[in-house]
Amino acid sequence: MRSSVAAATLRRNAVLLRLPPRVALFYSRARRSAARAGDEWSLGSATGPESLSVILRLARGRRRVVEIGTGTAWTTVALALADRERRVLSFDPEVRPDRERYLELAGLDAVARIELVARGGEDGPGNRPWRPDMLFVDGSHERELTIRTFESWQPVLAPGAIVVFHDFGNPAYPGVTEAIRALGLEGEAVGDVFVWRS
Repeated sequence: MRSSVAAATLRRNAVLLRLPPRVALFYSRARRSAARAGDEWSLGSATGPESLSVILRLARGRRRVVEIGTGTAWTTVALALADRERRVLSFDPEVRPDRERYLELAGLDAVARIELVARGGEDGPGNRPWRPDMLFVDGSHERELTIRTFESWQPVLAPGAIVVFHDFGNPAYPGVTEAIRALGLEGEAVGDVFVWRS
């Protein structure tokens, strides 16, 4: 039993090496903090390091990122930590009780470049003058809300922007794949990440 736990830990930590050092350190600290606090929700719902490495690669050079689905902000923080010039606007109608603990692990510099909005992002930016160059969709995972999110944000995307959908092809969240197909989007799938380029 101990050897299988140790092997799983080694595999998990090896994947962290694919992340930028600041992100890997945050992710490792967040995971330890969640385990100590018994925060099973974050441990089970946070974007895994393999998918996160793909998302961060796609985000390179992109300075205005909108995230739909903050959760406990692990990906939000990772996006901010990966680029000191990047601003992240993140929407979620539910403010998770443990979120502040993980934001504290990020450091003031990263948190200063994050704006959290306590509502769903499916209706676009509202009165915010945001023209994101990346939209990361990881919210409700329901077909209709995913479609509505894309359609609301597409008109305000910056030229050359990308839209990144998480949980593509995941049988637990069929609505994401169904939405992408219903929208007729052509793009590239890397694991459970689908990217559409405007």
